[in-house]
Amino acid sequence: MDIGIDDKQRENVAAQLKILLADSYTLYLQTHNFHWNVTGPQFRELHLMFEEHYTELATAVDEIAERIRTLGVVAPGTYKAFSELSTIKEVDGVPEAEVMVKILTASHESVVKTCRQALKAAQSADDESSAALISDRMRVHEKTAWMLRALQG
Repeated sequence: MDIGIDDKQRENVAAQLKILLADSYTLYLQTHNFHWNVTGPQFRELHLMFEEHYTELATAVDEIAERIRTLGVVAPGTYKAFSELSTIKEVDGVPEAEVMVKILTASHESVVKTCRQALKAAQSADDESSAALISDRMRVHEKTAWMLRALQG
């Protein structure tokens, strides 16, 4: 492979993207779970918001995985691999709606931190394509976290 990024740098960027993929997929599952199971006075608003979020995340995980493949590295694709790589921990049970919002806020903030680490690797490798993808993802998660924080008053 000769795309202007040496093998070690490509592998380092891909390793960071794998964590971002795992975090994004874990957040997708978390959001989808909450979409299905939310109850209470804000049901409709949260049900629809969570659907918007998991739909956006479904597209994102594909883009991240395809970037990993573009770098010549195999993308993780199992629950086991994602659970080992993700910084987001699964939630047991079904929390109340307001707790769901707090959990999702923290999860989006965690993905922002993952993006920051991945961005450093991409910038260090002069990998503008990965940096652009990561930067776009960071903006989405920062905005989503802001919107979720706004629901908390």
